[in-house]
Amino acid sequence: MTDKRTRSDAAQGPSEERLAELVAAGVPVEMHGWLGRYGVGALTAKMGIVFQEMSAERMVATMPVEGNQQVAGILHGGAHVVLAETLGSFAAGLHAGPGRQAVGIEVGATHHRSVDTGIVTGTATAIHLGRTLTTHEVVMTDEQGRRLSTARITNMIRDARS
Repeated sequence: MTDKRTRSDAAQGPSEERLAELVAAGVPVEMHGWLGRYGVGALTAKMGIVFQEMSAERMVATMPVEGNQQVAGILHGGAHVVLAETLGSFAAGLHAGPGRQAVGIEVGATHHRSVDTGIVTGTATAIHLGRTLTTHEVVMTDEQGRRLSTARITNMIRDARS
């Protein structure tokens, strides 16, 4: 997987590699055009994040604990934040629409409980969807539905740079 992006990517549609990345991440077919130029990103793929729902108002994805642990064997706090920022940023990008982009300007998280096995689910819910700013609350839960962490992410919406 690569993070290299070129302007020609959009005109050509998703490459085979990019298309495989989108499918593996659970991105619905109707969103392949939107993400075809960039894919889901190398970090999202490395973390094993798989999308379940995708909209500006609500975005849900799962992530395995395995491979995302810190030295004590529990899910790394930074992995919680990666999942939260991925969900909030993708939701903000959908809200931004064509010709605009979302850029994260603030993210913070509170960790409530640790987890050492299984799958974590992150659910981003829009708090504010404005013309220039979006804010999402992201709740991470374990397989029993227990809250592991709560994050908030704010994105600035701006015109896309060519």
